[in-house]
Amino acid sequence: MPAPRGGSARTTRAAALFEFCARLAASRTFEIVIVVVILANGVVLGLETYPDLGPAGTALHALEWAFRVVFVTEITVRILAYGRRPQDFFRHGWNLFDFLVIAAIFIPGLHGDSALLRVVRVLRIVRLVRFSPGLRTIVSALWRSLPGIGGFFALAVVTLYVYGMAGWLIFGEVYPEQYGDIGRSLLTLFVLLSLETLPDLIEQGMEFSPWTVLYYGSYVVITVNLLLNILVAVFVNSMEEARRLEMTEGLGPGYDSDGDGVPDEVDRIAISQRLDDLRTLIVELERELRIDRDDGRLRRIGKD
Repeated sequence: MPAPRGGSARTTRAAALFEFCARLAASRTFEIVIVVVILANGVVLGLETYPDLGPAGTALHALEWAFRVVFVTEITVRILAYGRRPQDFFRHGWNLFDFLVIAAIFIPGLHGDSALLRVVRVLRIVRLVRFSPGLRTIVSALWRSLPGIGGFFALAVVTLYVYGMAGWLIFGEVYPEQYGDIGRSLLTLFVLLSLETLPDLIEQGMEFSPWTVLYYGSYVVITVNLLLNILVAVFVNSMEEARRLEMTEGLGPGYDSDGDGVPDEVDRIAISQRLDDLRTLIVELERELRIDRDDGRLRRIGKD
């Protein structure tokens, strides 16, 4: 009998610890404290860029160790919050990122004042994204837009290359500094995307031929306007998808009963809007039919 009682006591203490960590990790105070520590860590990183800190350098080094202790404690609390299934912690991308950034300081080669250690310490600032739903949505949208951006990038490269070759054929001998070879031509056109050099290039081209306005004009319309608008459209579409995914987080297993990826609340709103449109259409049809019936009745009265 004593052995089971001891095992039961340990199980109870473990369950109490898991529950405490879960409440702590879900509390707003815990998140605020971590955000403040991350911001303080960023300030310390900025101060360390100044030379000849003197005694302040020792204090900043001590603060760095304090930050490490806080971050390790934070990750431990978040893992324990998953109770007897700590592996579920690593199923979330942001949790995995936090763990890797914090655990990197224990890699044997990342000690002293190495450049790689500085990069890891700077990545801690990126952890602020996980505490802001708006920033998470933007980052998620950027990630989801990568396939579309890849297609856009391929189209932009082809367009730039075609205009680069055309610029080399037109201006290669006249303006070798800007269009002497394909490399210089592409560099000139890439800088032109900012439109800052457009007046100078047009003035320069007008001295060679008035037809060069067509070259620069078509380039600006196709690349600066059309291609950039396509890029914006791809990102906006990804933002809408990311907002929908952000909205569905934490709604529970019954939020999407039909399994279409859209929450039931959104489905009900869409159905309500469609019913309103249908009612409006029915009212308009009834009005037109009533007019037709009235006209027919008047015609019959006139005949009588």
